Amino acid sequence: MVALSENVAVAARPEIARRPPSPAGDRLFRTAAFASALLVLAVLAGILGSIAYGGWPAFREFGPGFLVSSAWNVGREQYGALVAIIGTLVSALLALVIGVPVSLGIAIYLTQLCPGWARRPVAMTIELLAAVPSIIYGMWGLFVFAPLFARFVQIPVSNLVEGMPIVGTLFYAQVPSGVGVLTAGIILAIMIVPFVASITRDMLDQIPTVLRESAYGIGCTTWEVVRHVLIPQASVSIIGAIMLGLGRALGETMAVTFVIGNANRLSASIFDPGSTIASRIANEFNEADGLQLSSLMALGCILFVVTFIVLIIARLLVRRAKVA
Repeated sequence: MVALSENVAVAARPEIARRPPSPAGDRLFRTAAFASALLVLAVLAGILGSIAYGGWPAFREFGPGFLVSSAWNVGREQYGALVAIIGTLVSALLALVIGVPVSLGIAIYLTQLCPGWARRPVAMTIELLAAVPSIIYGMWGLFVFAPLFARFVQIPVSNLVEGMPIVGTLFYAQVPSGVGVLTAGIILAIMIVPFVASITRDMLDQIPTVLRESAYGIGCTTWEVVRHVLIPQASVSIIGAIMLGLGRALGETMAVTFVIGNANRLSASIFDPGSTIASRIANEFNEADGLQLSSLMALGCILFVVTFIVLIIARLLVRRAKVA
């Protein structure tokens, strides 16, 4: 009754009624919002333009052969991007193959199977992993994980598969030092797990409870509920989370630089050292000059294009999931 009487009093006194919005304030707000969006586009265009301008001498010198050449000889000024491109794609793909199932398992456990008293500590632990600097992952990978990986994985597996067709080629280490493309993929998988798991968990939590209860009510098991109810409902968000993790894996620099071996060679074995675009730029940018610097800038431009292609693929997958 008190609130009703106050509303009646306000309506009876026009001088204290709500003032109409100011057109000038609305125009100012629209202009500020448009300027913010335009600023982001301008910064993006400036970054891409500067990288393309810096890498143009390399593209002009080597032409399309720059993309398919594996040469990287500073003394002879011969440069190619093939090794770095393949290393970037393979390490990111390995990170997805290892990290995505683990992330989905964590999200499903936290939302469906985890007891109430353990849910919050486990979730906080996963989120804290995202706050660890990448250089810490790299140092841990180089000084702790790599020696253990060489001793307990690379050496036994190499001895087991030596001489075997296909498998022996993929999993044989010529020098089992612990560093290599697979090591980089594992470290990247650990780094992307918090992002994919957190986003997937939040999306699974937002699915209406009535859907799960209805599925359980007709006799579905937990696996059937997850497979036929939760995953289809959250498929769009899961795809977005996976692509976010892929973007992180493609652009990661310091952690990969520590553990991938930084060798400019193509090898069919994922145990052997390799190189990525980001790690090569990090290793050589400070001392680069002339055509070498232009080649590094060209590598940065290629990485930008690869990331843009991944974004387009993500958009297409999300649109297809929405239609389905």
